[in-house]
Amino acid sequence: MKKVFIQCFLLLLVLAGCNPPEPEVIVQNPDSDIIEVTKMNERLVVIAQNLNIPWSIDKINDTFYITERTGTITKIEGGQAVRQQVKLDKQLSKAAEAGLMGFALAPNFTNSNRAYAYYTYEDQNGRFNRIVSLILENNVWEEESVLLDKIPSGNVHHGGRIKIGPDGKLYATAGNAAESSLAQNLNSLSGKILRLNLDGSIPADNPFKNSYVYSYGHRNPQGLTWSPEGTMYASEHGNRTNDEINKIEPGLNYGWPVIEGTEGQEGMVTPIFTSGRNNTWAPSGMGYYNGKLYVAALRGNAVLEFILETGETREFVKGLGRVRDVFVEGDTLYFVTNNTDGRGTPQPNDDKLYSISLSE
Repeated sequence: MKKVFIQCFLLLLVLAGCNPPEPEVIVQNPDSDIIEVTKMNERLVVIAQNLNIPWSIDKINDTFYITERTGTITKIEGGQAVRQQVKLDKQLSKAAEAGLMGFALAPNFTNSNRAYAYYTYEDQNGRFNRIVSLILENNVWEEESVLLDKIPSGNVHHGGRIKIGPDGKLYATAGNAAESSLAQNLNSLSGKILRLNLDGSIPADNPFKNSYVYSYGHRNPQGLTWSPEGTMYASEHGNRTNDEINKIEPGLNYGWPVIEGTEGQEGMVTPIFTSGRNNTWAPSGMGYYNGKLYVAALRGNAVLEFILETGETREFVKGLGRVRDVFVEGDTLYFVTNNTDGRGTPQPNDDKLYSISLSE
């Protein structure tokens, strides 16, 4: 009996060796409270976890920088994550949807250690959004200069996305600060997509003289991207439903609050995609790949795929909860969930940074 038991035990060991468990690498940086997990699971890869209300992704070489709405930036590099302090000149707002949001590394970041950020602050004069440059030194980001200040901010609808376009200009989405009429007012920065030089000055070729306004009539735009040919697209939250994906052209009026969804009016632009009257996406960050737009959806709980040629829409990734931002590089899509923002249902170790191949 003992001999049979030993033979069975040895057989089990052999079988276990033929079917090893799925590999999982776990690394904890002793200088950080973030545990990283990289797990190969067919196409979907978890790059990092335990992020704190992540909002924006940028990347240079193999290093990620992710803003967290509470006022930190997480650097992810070489299997480790470091949560970096951000020293801002104004007190960061804790209002709903507010905080440290948009982020873009400078084109010469390797030499300058400079980046650009969009954040909501509060002082004795009220609550506002501003766009600033930041300098990184010894794992601490410090506000260097203000590029654009006093972007109106309400309790919600801050916009917040910034991107450097193919023309080298800095673009920013500004929400309507919950005051719909401001979106049609060209003297207000609310409800607009803004365009500025990297030093904060107004580009000479902006569509409205001496104005940062690039397009207007927006409710709460939160995503920007460009095709390789330079066509610009933006995502926008509708009023409960009628979320929009727009093709953006300088000086045009995108209708809010006069029209929404598929409605049309002379002098106003109807979106190329809309969620319709009975559905909502709450779209946020965007990326472009091979004739398709990939859009983070918060209430849609997915990464959505929009096929520009056919007008089709589908859920490309789902089942992970709220998604805040996407970043496309080569044939890889990166995205962050946003289940810790108070409106989601966090799963263990949320929020996470994922990657998935677009070429398979």
